[in-house]
Amino acid sequence: MTTPESDLPAGEPSPGAPEGGPDRGVRLRNGWWVDLAAVLSFVALAFWITARLWLDPRQGIRDNPSDQAQFEWMMAHGARVVTDFAYPFFSDRMNVPDGVNLMANTSVLSVSLPMTPVTVLLGPRAAFLLFLTAGMIATATAWYFVLSRVLVGARGPAWLGAAFCAYAPAMVSHANAHPNIVSQFVVPLIVWRTVRLAEPGRWLRNGLLLALVIVWQSFLNLEILLMTAIGLGVVVAALALGRPALRRRARPFLAGLGVAAAASAVVLAYPLYVQLFGPGAYQGLSRLIRGYSTDLVSFVAFSRESLAGDERSAAGLARNPTEENAFFGWPLAVLVVALVWWLRRNVVVLGLAALGLLLGLLSLGREIRFNGRETGIPGPWAALENLPILHSVVPTRWSLALTPVIGLLLAYGAECVRTLAARFPTARPQLRFATATVLTMALLPLLPTPLPAERLDAVPTFVTSGAWRPYVAGGRSVVTLPLPDSTYAEPLRWSAMTRLEMPIARGYFLGPDTRPDSPERGAALFTAPPRPTSSFFDIIQSTGAVPPITPQARVDAVDDLRYWRAGVVILGPHPQSVALRRGMIELTGIRPGRIGGVWVWDVRALTD
Repeated sequence: MTTPESDLPAGEPSPGAPEGGPDRGVRLRNGWWVDLAAVLSFVALAFWITARLWLDPRQGIRDNPSDQAQFEWMMAHGARVVTDFAYPFFSDRMNVPDGVNLMANTSVLSVSLPMTPVTVLLGPRAAFLLFLTAGMIATATAWYFVLSRVLVGARGPAWLGAAFCAYAPAMVSHANAHPNIVSQFVVPLIVWRTVRLAEPGRWLRNGLLLALVIVWQSFLNLEILLMTAIGLGVVVAALALGRPALRRRARPFLAGLGVAAAASAVVLAYPLYVQLFGPGAYQGLSRLIRGYSTDLVSFVAFSRESLAGDERSAAGLARNPTEENAFFGWPLAVLVVALVWWLRRNVVVLGLAALGLLLGLLSLGREIRFNGRETGIPGPWAALENLPILHSVVPTRWSLALTPVIGLLLAYGAECVRTLAARFPTARPQLRFATATVLTMALLPLLPTPLPAERLDAVPTFVTSGAWRPYVAGGRSVVTLPLPDSTYAEPLRWSAMTRLEMPIARGYFLGPDTRPDSPERGAALFTAPPRPTSSFFDIIQSTGAVPPITPQARVDAVDDLRYWRAGVVILGPHPQSVALRRGMIELTGIRPGRIGGVWVWDVRALTD
């Protein structure tokens, strides 16, 4: 067990082995019912957060419908890889004719492939919702077992740390349609296998097992993998500096680490080549996205998805409801500082504190913000944001990585209280009361509330019936009005419902800015580079007004439809449907028909 005087997490000096003699091993074996109760509590929390989505299948994520549509499309792609043997790293079913580099996007192949039966039998929405819910449960469960068996060695503290790691405000914020981010169940496995590298005589086996979980995480979220690697590097460095006796284990540790690096590099070499140099690859995020930073005030504020917060409390402190990456509240912030001071003789805690400080500083971005206002003070990120790899990181997400750091500190603190209570039984009631009071004050305001949901428009019968099929014969595509992007991604849901058999023009994805006059040529856009006709309908979507139509606009429309290999143009339910329909009629001179809940323009005569 860990005490304020100890320098190692539980599991040292033999990482991962139960400590405390046979009695502790018996306690772990006989406490299966406690483990079951812990997992059931994680299940209850996850279903509480996603309750509105489960109770009504017509509901979708209110605050981020575009990302939900994108992940439904990704789940359908994973199923298509299995059922049709489609190429996994690139797809021509979106953004016709250029396609999409899926290694450079959130293709989540490590989840979408094994979930193929769910996607095929129940549909992409069910697969997305199960991915989102099960991801939170698996994250909490993985942290619980690694904490209770490897790092801390006690179930109660492990439950506390694991629950925070999976259901902290930042994680609930990303539950707004970022299942790849809330699914951090591989992270504790990476921590576990990294600790195991120090075992003498098993460097090859341990290195290969670490490589396995690294590859697994690589096809789930590379950004989280990068943060995990940096976090482990800081803590391992702290152990090496603070515990000279551990240096005798450097040889098996470094040998295993070398095996892990080599094995994962071999497996990932081709996918990473496709991501960095294949068709549709881009060179970092745009400067605008790299400017998304964490507001200083947000560290002590309450998020809109917390019991003590609401939309007004979070307004102006985060770019959107999905990126509330800090929001720990002032009581927890005070508690964390107190824990670090109390456990300051524990080198692991000092390493976690140093890591937390580093992550917090990086998350401030290129210019520090305070209460929604720019201060003019440059942040440390300003010197790093243009470096390779780092230019693809959204800086505010560094504060997301503070969640497991705080979760571990809470677990270590609770275990120290448990140790003190065992050592001083006469003071046990007072210690338990004080601990319960402090944790209630710090964590009760952060309890999650159910995700806001809204009713989604039903997928049009034109799509579900297959009425679009004759129009796409010969390699043609379906063009939707407006064309899909980050603000309107419904066509991705439609394509997903057809298991990607319906190809669509443009889309919502990350792709390179190829405009010759762009100041950030090669950087990522959240859709394809604009074309005259897509920009025309973007104006209608945002304003409700039809721009003046010139002869050149009509020529551009025909050229663009030919570029997209359009066989049909469709307009489904949309707030600006009247203006969009009038714009298309005036642009092409073609009168649409009403088929299966959408307006249909047969444009094959224009594009032949």
